[in-house]
Amino acid sequence: MVLHSHEPALAGKVLVVIGGTTGLGLSAALAFLNEGARIVAVGLEPESTEAAGREFGSAGVAVCADATLPETAPAAIQTALTHFGDFHGLYHVAGGSGRRWGDGLLHELSDEAWRATLELNLTSVMYSNRAAVRHWLAQGAGGTVLNLSSVLAFAPSAPFFATHAYATAKAAIVGLTKAAAAAYAAANIRFNALAPGLIATPMSRRAQADAAIRQFIHTKQPLDGGRIGRPEDLDVLAVYFMGDASRFTTGQVLAVDGGWSLADGQLPASAQNPLTGPPPGP
Repeated sequence: MVLHSHEPALAGKVLVVIGGTTGLGLSAALAFLNEGARIVAVGLEPESTEAAGREFGSAGVAVCADATLPETAPAAIQTALTHFGDFHGLYHVAGGSGRRWGDGLLHELSDEAWRATLELNLTSVMYSNRAAVRHWLAQGAGGTVLNLSSVLAFAPSAPFFATHAYATAKAAIVGLTKAAAAAYAAANIRFNALAPGLIATPMSRRAQADAAIRQFIHTKQPLDGGRIGRPEDLDVLAVYFMGDASRFTTGQVLAVDGGWSLADGQLPASAQNPLTGPPPGP
């Protein structure tokens, strides 16, 4: 005799994941599927997008598109409507390091590095969040938005992680999330954010491979043995924010950082002064 039945937390939900074909986004998309959702995931690289689509099966659609273009998110929402008949939630994960353009310390920051890093990490979020709100307001429906910020938005750490344009973008995501949460709460549209510490993803490969950073992280993220985080560390919270369990929660920014924002971290003797040498972080 069955006394309790467990209904999947996201049963009946149709979700869009911007940046959902690799790393944190792919892990979350698979967790959403496992909890009964149907998904549309947007990825930038054709190969990873095709691979994700095969992994999703019939309950998910993977679309190759650029999150920094204003038409990408509206098209993804329309894909959700076409394939699955509804759209309930948006998780924006897309972003990345600006080091390729020269992001770093403020006094060394080029105009191009500033522009490109903010476009990738902030403007893309505005585009997706705007598209979601416009859809729900037009439909007279509620919905939920989850944005990916970073612990660097409010707990900076030099010398290894001094990318000032990236930190600015991630802090601005917090501001946008809270401002939108206040503005649209009466319409039952919720906005929340996750702020991870150092997580093992393709973006952080350089940091993962650096022995000095791994030594630092052992004391900077002291939880669970002092380790680099894993994508699945965020998945349970992403499921919570995308589902009805969080129906009374908005405007919140939750650090998932292994203790980063509470710990000083012990710099190894080999660590460079951020003002005298380039930091090796992501």
